[in-house]
Amino acid sequence: MLALNGGPKVRTQPFPRWPEYDETEHLALARALQQGEWGRHGGKEVQAFEREFAELHQAPAALAVTNGSHALELALELAGIEPGDEVIVPAYTFVATSTAVQRRGGVPVPVDVTADTFCLDPAALDDAVTDRTRAVIPVHIGGHVADMDAITAWGEARGVTVIQDAAQAHGATWRGKGLGTLGSIATFSFQSTKVITAGEGGALLLPDEDTYENAWVRHNCGRTRELHLATASSNFRVSELTAALLRAQLARFADQNARRAARHTELAAALGEIPGIRLQGRDPRCTSTPHYMTTFVLDQDELGGLDRDTVALALLMEGIPAFGSHRPLHRTDAFWTGATRDIRPEELAEYCPNAERVGRDGVLIPHQALLGTRQEIDDIVTAVAKVLAELPSDGIAAAV
Repeated sequence: MLALNGGPKVRTQPFPRWPEYDETEHLALARALQQGEWGRHGGKEVQAFEREFAELHQAPAALAVTNGSHALELALELAGIEPGDEVIVPAYTFVATSTAVQRRGGVPVPVDVTADTFCLDPAALDDAVTDRTRAVIPVHIGGHVADMDAITAWGEARGVTVIQDAAQAHGATWRGKGLGTLGSIATFSFQSTKVITAGEGGALLLPDEDTYENAWVRHNCGRTRELHLATASSNFRVSELTAALLRAQLARFADQNARRAARHTELAAALGEIPGIRLQGRDPRCTSTPHYMTTFVLDQDELGGLDRDTVALALLMEGIPAFGSHRPLHRTDAFWTGATRDIRPEELAEYCPNAERVGRDGVLIPHQALLGTRQEIDDIVTAVAKVLAELPSDGIAAAV
C-alpha cells in the first residue's frame, strides 16, 4: 500500500542536507567581517569571488550581483533592450526569464523546447522572429546546455543578441569548454536551491573587459569608478559577506559535482528501466552538467492519464524529494501581467506542445538527492516504481 494511503514509507531517513557547510563558512564570514568593509567598495571578497567564478567557466570576466533575476535584467540592459523590443525565450522555464524582459519594458516571445533536452528549440526561432526581435535567451534547464552552436549562429546572422540563462548550469561545459567561452553573456543565480549558494546572489559572465566595465558601472547605480554618474541604472551590488560565503561554497563545487555525476549515472540507468517514464535527454555536446534537477516525464500513452501532481505527492509521502516541473510561461498568471504579444494562452500552447507536455507531466528530483550513497538512489527508484505500479488502483481514489 502507498504511504499516501497509510502504508509504510519506502524511506524514513532524511536525504543529504542542502547546503553543505562547516567551519569553512564560519571562517569565511569572520574573514569578511574582520575586513571592516562589508560592501564591495574597499573589500576583497567580491573581487576574489569574481575571479574564481570566471576561472571556473573560462570567462574573461565575471560580475557578482544581488540575485539571478537582477543578473538577467542587467544583461538585458547591456543588450540595449527598450520598451517594445521583443526577446525570444523558451516556453518551458522558470518565470524569471520572461519577467526580466517585461521589467525592462520588453515583450517576451515564448517558443517551444526540444522533446528530449527540454531546452529552447533552434528550429522554432525563424517562426518567432520579427523586425522587433532584439535578443534570444536560451535557458540551460536543469543544467543541460541548450544548442549553443545553432542559437549563436542564428543570432549572429540576424544581429540578435544571445543571452544565456545559466541559473541552473553552474560549471556546465559545451564541447569541453566553459560557458564563458561562447561569446555571449551568461547569467547565474545563487538562490538557496542552486548548486552554488549563499541563500541569494547572482552573477554574469562577460565576454570581454569592455563589457565587464560597462556592466560594473550599471550595477553600481550608473556610477563610474571615478564617481561620475554616467547613466541611469540601479544598485545591483552584492555584499562582501555574500561573496565570502560563495567563495567557501565554490571551493566545494568540484567534489560535489563529481559525486552528483556518479550518482546521476546510476539513477538515470535505473529509472530508464521503469516503464512509463522518459528522462530528460542531454545533447552530447553538453560535456558536463551539475545535474541541478533530474527530470522525468510521465508517458501518458503507457500510464493512461496518470495525474502528475498526485505522482509527486505520492513520492513525497514515500520520503522522496519530488516536485512538479515548472509550468509553461503561458500557463502562469505572472506572464500575462506584463507586456506580451496579442495572443491567447491556448494559441501559445498549440505552438509549444513539448513545453506543454513537460510542464504538465514532468517530475523533478533536486540535486541534493545525488549527494548521498547508492542507498539514496535505490530508494528513489524503488519509490518511483512503487508509485507508478500502485497509484492507479491505490492512490487516485485517495487523492480525490
